[in-house]
Amino acid sequence: MYGLIWRILPGPWVSKLIMALGLLVGAATLLWMFAFPAISPHMPFNDGAVEGGGPVPAEGDAPVEEPAEGEAPAEDGLVDDTADGQG
Repeated sequence: MYGLIWRILPGPWVSKLIMALGLLVGAATLLWMFAFPAISPHMPFNDGAVEGGGPVPAEGDAPVEEPAEGEAPAEDGLVDDTADGQG
């Protein structure tokens, strides 16, 4: 196939090389701009494995509540291991 394209292009090998590179860049541009975006919704790598949503409490835990407006957020559950208690 590539040999056929090489034989069809006119001129010496230098001009054939320039025209072949131009054809290659043109084909890649057409694929990048039109073909790939058209098939992208149908490809499997667009399917996320993780569902959206909030955190799921573990069994026996209280449900996670959002702080009311103006309130400070709840502690993150980390334990302060310092002797003086100041982080």
